[in-house]
Amino acid sequence: MATFTLDRVIPAAPAAVFAASLDPALHVETMARYGETMVQGPADGVFTEGSTVTWRARHFGIPFRLTTVVFDINPPHRFCDRQIKGPFGAFHHEHVFIEHPEGTLMRDIITFRSPFGPLGALVDRLFMRAYMRRLIEERNDVLTVSVSARRA
Repeated sequence: MATFTLDRVIPAAPAAVFAASLDPALHVETMARYGETMVQGPADGVFTEGSTVTWRARHFGIPFRLTTVVFDINPPHRFCDRQIKGPFGAFHHEHVFIEHPEGTLMRDIITFRSPFGPLGALVDRLFMRAYMRRLIEERNDVLTVSVSARRA
């Protein structure tokens, strides 16, 4: 399994960053570069414990569908999501929010495995980990701007 951790300090309270991270509309905004849309989501438009959502996006010029479930919600400290159907052999994303003197330390812990056994492991090591890291960093850039704008 490939894994990486990203830390980002956001100048806002943990509750605000936590809420923004669970906002489906903001998620779509953060992934606009990849044409990500929500194909099927929670009926009330809010992610809660056990919510499932199906996303459609284009990566490497290939259209993908990914269905995830949101779980272990502990406001405003933590939640997780994991793939239940999609292109990865496995995908788990832990979102952690820690009070920080400058606002919130947002920590993303990503663990994933590409399909195709040893070939997928090689792809993860040579390419996919860096791609996924950049994707989450870009997502966090948009999230930071959005949360900061909401504070202003």
